[in-house]
Amino acid sequence: MVTVYTTSTCPYCTMVKQFLDQMIVSYKEVNLENDPEEGRKLVETTGEMGVPQTNIDGQWVIGFDPETFLKYLPKQ
Repeated sequence: MVTVYTTSTCPYCTMVKQFLDQMIVSYKEVNLENDPEEGRKLVETTGEMGVPQTNIDGQWVIGFDPETFLKYLPKQ
């Protein structure tokens, strides 16, 4: 399960989603502007306030980091 935490104005969030789309990885997007409670939980969980943050089967990737994504994504 891949979950991407985003905001509408974040260019790196768009880059993460485009990367996952190119890799043909399905994901759930949680826009923190629409769900501030999820944003609070996210900060409690990761200690990070910025976006994007991506959870891949329990592993966190902070920011747009293709090498780390490839490390954690299931092999196609």
